[in-house]
Amino acid sequence: MKSFRPDRARVAHEVGATVRLALPLIAAQLAAVGPNFVDAVLAGHLSAHVQAAVTTAVSIWALALVSGMGMMMAVPPSVAQLDGAGRRHDVGAVFVQALWLAWGMGIVLWFLIRHASPMLDWIGVVPTLRTDVTHFLHAISWAAPALTSYFALRGLSEGLSMTRPSMYFSFGGLLLLAPLGYVMMYGRFGLPQMGSLGSGIATAIVLWLEMIGFSIYVAKHPAYRDLGLRAGMAWPNPRILGELLKIGGPMAITLLAEGGLFVAVALVIATLGETVVASHQVALSVATVAFMIPLGLSMAITVRVGNAVGRDDARGVRYAGFCGIALALCVQSVSSSAMLGMPHLLARLYTHDAAVIALAAQLMVLAGLFQFSDGIQVTSNGALRGLKDTRVPMVITLFAYWVVGMPVGWWLAFHQGLGARGMWMGLIAGLTMAAVLLFARFWRNAFHGSWRRPH
Repeated sequence: MKSFRPDRARVAHEVGATVRLALPLIAAQLAAVGPNFVDAVLAGHLSAHVQAAVTTAVSIWALALVSGMGMMMAVPPSVAQLDGAGRRHDVGAVFVQALWLAWGMGIVLWFLIRHASPMLDWIGVVPTLRTDVTHFLHAISWAAPALTSYFALRGLSEGLSMTRPSMYFSFGGLLLLAPLGYVMMYGRFGLPQMGSLGSGIATAIVLWLEMIGFSIYVAKHPAYRDLGLRAGMAWPNPRILGELLKIGGPMAITLLAEGGLFVAVALVIATLGETVVASHQVALSVATVAFMIPLGLSMAITVRVGNAVGRDDARGVRYAGFCGIALALCVQSVSSSAMLGMPHLLARLYTHDAAVIALAAQLMVLAGLFQFSDGIQVTSNGALRGLKDTRVPMVITLFAYWVVGMPVGWWLAFHQGLGARGMWMGLIAGLTMAAVLLFARFWRNAFHGSWRRPH
């Protein structure tokens, strides 16, 4: 294995560039999880029934969200490589094809969300919730094309190292959702009280407004004028679409595999009683917020690595990848210290139930242990996306989560009697395996890979 002796000045430059890109993306990701919180709070103050329906429906919608997000993750490295190669005028043609892909994906997701009854059966949604869950899903399904188009617009902007628009529109949507959701759900200004249906309608409207606002921004801002966006308007191009699908398809499966693991863990834990479920949700909420930081870093790393590939800069690829992963370890040390050092205090932010706090604190300690693995796996994956290497990482993710993580968690939970703690130990095993294999994959590609700049 080759050694890598970094130059301090170049490390400082790379770290600074990555942080500047990542901070708006981290803020955007934190804002992106905000709608779930807003929906849950508004529904919870309306009734426990509506809260249960909205929470269940949001979990199903989240699978559509990560599928669309994963597919559109093909856009940032494609744009970044062209930008790094000095071929900004070719970006328009790629972006137009990304829009075709987004619209097609949006229609597929619209259809699947409107026909989600088999999934409701599979996860065991009780009959009393079926109607309200379906109302939410039918309403929000109309926003699927807006969601995928929004991710395409984000990918364009982020691939050009312009990450602040993602932050602006994510926070803008979050600020709109609270009052609009209140009006729709509770029935104000002459509207009837619509509960879960109102929540779905409000979220759909906000997603369309975010997409339209981002579209206007791209059309009017001078930073996008040299991209050939209008010149790139064309019918679907099988070659470019195939390239985007080759990158985005595995990423969609990767995110579904990861998201599906956490959904499966939640379903298994749901059989262990209300206190265990509540404790799991508290610990998972803290871990999810912490995860937004390395996730934002991974998106910035994708762009930095993509730029270096476009320049044919092999050392630049290594600096971008390894400096980004090192940054993740630094920030994860903070979140890990918080979870290990004050788990009870963090749990009290969510509940006053002593039994829930006690178990949530135990789970949070386990979450603190997998912070480093989680940071390494997500940033290594981001670096590999910058190389447009997504198929092998998909296989690694499926193996780590479903061949290692889930079976280990199940065995510890039920055969060793560890319950929820066993399932979380399974998460540690899966994330650690993913971290080791993905980091090794990037190391190999950074020194021995056959990647090359786009021609």
